[in-house]
Amino acid sequence: MSEPSVYPQQQTTPVCPRHPDRVSYVRCQRCARPVCPECQRPAAVGVQCIDCVREQAATVRSATTIFGGRVTDTPVVSYVIIGICVLVYVLQVASPGLTNKISFVPVLGESEPWRFLTSAFAHGGVTHILFNMLALWMVGAQYLERLLGGARYAAVYLVSAIGGSVVYLLMSSPPSNDFARSSMWLTPAVGASGAVFGLFGALLVLNRHLGRSSAGMYATIAINAVIGFVVPNVAWQAHLGGLITGAALAAVIAWTTPLDRRRWQWPGIAAVLALLVVLAAAKYAVSPSFVLVGG
Repeated sequence: MSEPSVYPQQQTTPVCPRHPDRVSYVRCQRCARPVCPECQRPAAVGVQCIDCVREQAATVRSATTIFGGRVTDTPVVSYVIIGICVLVYVLQVASPGLTNKISFVPVLGESEPWRFLTSAFAHGGVTHILFNMLALWMVGAQYLERLLGGARYAAVYLVSAIGGSVVYLLMSSPPSNDFARSSMWLTPAVGASGAVFGLFGALLVLNRHLGRSSAGMYATIAINAVIGFVVPNVAWQAHLGGLITGAALAAVIAWTTPLDRRRWQWPGIAAVLALLVVLAAAKYAVSPSFVLVGG
């Protein structure tokens, strides 16, 4: 009687799909593939492979704030604004005539409207730009941009910059004669202070909406208000305009945060900008014409 033939079963040594030269008897808890120590990632139970961890991360929504910002995002907008301000300041130093071309001067605003915004990226000295960029970093990059998200934050900053210029315009008047060169109507204003004060105003409104304290910010605003009246050549009018504009924009954002009102958020921001344009146009319409002679 012949004995039955015995055929040995073929056995395959498990290897890591990413590193075929490495034997691994540990398997991913999600896809059950072998995973070497380098490709292992701790999981709630056992380990997972890199591919599964990445696939799972892609399906998980990032944590967002009540206003739609992502708290883990890099404050790109703040970095860009700071970079532009530093670049413009370097160009101002290299070419002094640039300041006169981009600063806001009420008498020139009607024919050169870009000055309402470009003036917010120019500065009058090292101390000026350092103070503004520090405030922008502390209030904007570290808090507001992450709270609002890049797009809303950029809108608050840029529209507040325009608001600062508009209030500076509204609080100035053409001189009664061509020799009154000290008139605000002929005095250039530069600096990101109006936009930064817009961030201050937005922070006050949003913190109140969230039930958070802003005691420190009230003190900061009060100190800067005093400086604006005591230190010469400080355009406190632009500070005031930025503060009011930023607060108004934040009020719009806070009111339109619920999903049933969200569709009105950008139209509301656009309405604030449109109001600023109307106020500036009205100011020029009622102001007597003044011809600037000799620059």
